Amino acid sequence: MPPQDNSTDPSLGAELLSVIARLNRWATRNADLALPVAQARLLAQIDALQSARIGDLAQADHCSQPTMTTQVRRLEAAGLVYRRTDPHDARAVRISLTARGRGLLDDVRAARAAVITPLIEKLPEDERLQIRAALDTLTNLLHAAGPVPHGTDEQEEK
Repeated sequence: MPPQDNSTDPSLGAELLSVIARLNRWATRNADLALPVAQARLLAQIDALQSARIGDLAQADHCSQPTMTTQVRRLEAAGLVYRRTDPHDARAVRISLTARGRGLLDDVRAARAAVITPLIEKLPEDERLQIRAALDTLTNLLHAAGPVPHGTDEQEEK
């Protein structure tokens, strides 16, 4: 076992984010998704924000408001999201998932998990336990970071 060092490796955060992003891309590429990846990602973003204005979604996705409006219209036409008046600003609307949108998002998440589960099952038990412990630690890290403000990128969870 390597000696304990109380300092943090400055590359640890970058490496962690890189591995998580690569794992997410791999799972998405290999999963049988019921809708296009961009639409699944947008549904996940709406779910994470629970209800969002077009501007919040555009900022989170690093795109223009007109581009996001077009994407939201596609989801709305498919019956995956609905608009409602913002209770704090009658000029604005908030976008939320419909039951169908939530169901499809659940299907996407299940499909992505289904491609990773067989890989995890092949690992020795001690490595599966390490993954569980790492997940607990990462969950604690995320909770310590506090709530994610509207318009920030809590992406790739799908």
